Amino acid sequence: MKAMICSRYGSPGQLQLQEVPIPSPKPHEVLVKVRATAVNDYDWGMVRGKPYLYRLLFGLLKPKHPVPGMELAGTVAALGAGASSFKVGDAVYGDISEHGFGSFAEYCCTHEKTLVLKPGSMGFEEATAIPHATMLAYQGLVDMGKIKEGQNVLINGAGGGVGTFGLQLAKLYGARVTGVDTGDKLNMMQTLGFDHIIDYKTLDFTRNAQRYDLILDAKTNRSPFAYLRSLKPSGTYVTVGGSVGRLLLLFLLKGSIYRFSNKRMHVLALKPNKDLAYMNELFNAGRLKPVLDGPYPLEKLPWALQYFGEGKHRGKVIIKMPT
Repeated sequence: MKAMICSRYGSPGQLQLQEVPIPSPKPHEVLVKVRATAVNDYDWGMVRGKPYLYRLLFGLLKPKHPVPGMELAGTVAALGAGASSFKVGDAVYGDISEHGFGSFAEYCCTHEKTLVLKPGSMGFEEATAIPHATMLAYQGLVDMGKIKEGQNVLINGAGGGVGTFGLQLAKLYGARVTGVDTGDKLNMMQTLGFDHIIDYKTLDFTRNAQRYDLILDAKTNRSPFAYLRSLKPSGTYVTVGGSVGRLLLLFLLKGSIYRFSNKRMHVLALKPNKDLAYMNELFNAGRLKPVLDGPYPLEKLPWALQYFGEGKHRGKVIIKMPT
């Protein structure tokens, strides 16, 4: 099979497309013929080995998972001993990061718990866009943010996967949604239906007069105190990713901030795939639609990963496998 190999940390340009053996599923694993996969922050960090703290997860000197990739959609090709959730030929998708990586390849083995059945109405490219970003958005807005009808919500990093799904989920609650991003994403965001759009290159939303009930942050590129200025009394801030240093600082300060301001600040600990059944319902009802950037062929993955890392993408960057 063809797989994109990361043998050392560095720029995405050092990735190599190689022929490697098809893996064999271990007990309770499923071998999936990958039809589509998606690019995520973990992939950007794993390939570069940055921030360096990530090397505690991915390998100190070189990646311990030579094939990156953490989202996939495809068909079950084989079952490991004891795997009973699926049968050969089933169309499946999921976020596999809790049990390893490897989706940037024509075949991938993963634990059966990381997968769900793909609805027939959902294409493979749509399916691979959904698991990671929708769970970040849903758990951030609903489980942790406790979003309520009619609230004013701001999404920072609104033109990516989390932001485009977050808008759709917030609208289910009748929220007014402000999106923060820049460049070509702004026109796309207007088409999607953001109530207000802020170009961060021309306006710092933490320094204007607007205050929000709930902020969902996919970037975490400011200090916790800057975000506090943008929250209403008893408002809530939830970060789902961004600068590791900022995340650590927020984690350390959030208790003190609440005691002195009554404003809640949270760092989301993602529960992968937890509510995908509900996302399937929303998709089938026409209330959830992925924004796809691509698809691009596997051989263009080094370019696509750099494109993602530079923040130029719109929605989810999708890689389509040869059929």
